[in-house]
Amino acid sequence: MIDFKEIIAKSIEKVLNKETNIENENKIDELKGFIEKPNNKENGDFAFPCFKLAKDLKKSPNLIAKEIKENIEIEKDIIEKVEVAGGYLNFFVNKNRLVKEVLEEIKDKKEEYGSSEEGKGKNIIVEYSSPNIAKEFHIGHLRTTVIGAALYNIYKYLGYNTIGINHLGDYGTQFGKMIEGYKRWGSEYNIDENPIEELTKIYIRINDLCKQDEEVLEKCRDNFKKLEDGDKYCTEIWQKFRDLSLKEFYKTYDLLGVKFDSLKGEAFYKDKTQEVIDLLEKNGKLVESEGAKIVDLEDKGMPPCIIAKSNGSSIYATRDLAAILYRARNYDFDKCLYVVAYEQNLHFKQIFEVAKYLGLDKKYTDGLIHVAYGMTRLKEGKMSTREGNVIKVNELLNEAIRRVLDIINEKNPNMEEKEENAKKIGIGAVVFNNLCTTIIKDQIFDWDLVLNFNGETGPYIQYIYVRTKSVLEKVKKLPRLEDLNFSCLLDEASLEVIKKLYDFKGILQDVIKKNEPSLLARYLIELAQSFSNFYNDNKIICDDEDIKNARVYLTYGTGIVLKAGAKLLGIEMPDKM
Repeated sequence: MIDFKEIIAKSIEKVLNKETNIENENKIDELKGFIEKPNNKENGDFAFPCFKLAKDLKKSPNLIAKEIKENIEIEKDIIEKVEVAGGYLNFFVNKNRLVKEVLEEIKDKKEEYGSSEEGKGKNIIVEYSSPNIAKEFHIGHLRTTVIGAALYNIYKYLGYNTIGINHLGDYGTQFGKMIEGYKRWGSEYNIDENPIEELTKIYIRINDLCKQDEEVLEKCRDNFKKLEDGDKYCTEIWQKFRDLSLKEFYKTYDLLGVKFDSLKGEAFYKDKTQEVIDLLEKNGKLVESEGAKIVDLEDKGMPPCIIAKSNGSSIYATRDLAAILYRARNYDFDKCLYVVAYEQNLHFKQIFEVAKYLGLDKKYTDGLIHVAYGMTRLKEGKMSTREGNVIKVNELLNEAIRRVLDIINEKNPNMEEKEENAKKIGIGAVVFNNLCTTIIKDQIFDWDLVLNFNGETGPYIQYIYVRTKSVLEKVKKLPRLEDLNFSCLLDEASLEVIKKLYDFKGILQDVIKKNEPSLLARYLIELAQSFSNFYNDNKIICDDEDIKNARVYLTYGTGIVLKAGAKLLGIEMPDKM
């Protein structure tokens, strides 16, 4: 499909280099990046701010805009007109060409509309979810799971070789505590029947005892050291905790439709941390401090990064560094994204800095990216497994499904496959709620907000999709693109939908530039709203065959993009609502 921004950028670059007429690809990319979409429709479809050129050209933005307009050459079949508005150049695309380009692309690519091969040959790691085993999978883990899954899907859709890693929290001092608690009270709890709940009770109980008795805490630390050293009893109990936890976690992952390519957690790197220590020592970066081994980061404005504790056991920073080495060697990544709450900002700044001392190619250290997101809190305050005040994701999802089913039974009791539709709508509501605002923002968990099916929500997008499906079912047969009269879609409401459909690929590109899936969520709301306006303003199935066929095809295209976009976010479309 035609890239209007690219054509505009090339045309401007030719004017700027008219004397030599030598195209500069880097300059074209830079100019393309400056191009904006005006908020006011009267200012055209694209705007170029000439302020960006004023310093280099030593002219006023108004004069630059005027001179470019006088000399620019763009086919009328692509850009109808160019106007100067102060220091801006406003470009108006040829409407017939726009409609033709969008609908032809939809015909050619169908459900793959907006996908590309731009990422071919590039490897992207997305680390997400990463719950601690033997603990509840609560709503605090939900955001990393759905944000990471959305990014994984979108990178893959744009042709990147994407690797999804669930870096399980399956190692560390807390397992020394769990082992100690199990030693003392394991017979009192049926962890095989209800593993997470029973293990959580043990964890809360041993944690309380550790607060009261320093000797118990020391035993827990010793247990973890034994686990690191391969003690048979400790290893067997740990493995049991891990297996039972994963079995429970996959009940949630299956509900969400989330999958991973790797489940290599912290424990996988336990025998790989010594190389990290050796490399840091070899490069003169490791120093002793109060018995522990650290990397001093004072010159970077950060506290020291602890690499090994005074008793010789590793710390999760060491395991993260070992993971970076492993991933660089085994995945040759271009980007390694860590979808982790902003509470870990300092941790990632530290390990990304220390990774520079491991002798890795700069490509890898430059590709380390922390995708920070805001915390989910209860109205009463922060959640804590230790205190036992968490909301389980499974309970949330099942409650969402139940509430939707109640609405269906009340309003449409004879709906076919109502349980399956309730599942798609309920889970869609929860997923969309986690993705519809800028991910860095904190969220206060509120049942009424999460399960609100009115307004700018996941169910609204699903409802508009079902409406497009209903129209197509009535006409039974999709018209051929070759038979369409594109001029029937030049009214304002139709063009708004066409423009939104055109934007889809650009939105996906913006998502991966910023690692911000909320951009796609907001786009889907806007597309749904544009189609709703079009639907209300225009009778789709009408007597005029040309108008009917054009509007039906536009309806088909909208359904294609709503479904594709929702799928990328991890939301399935229902057949009925």
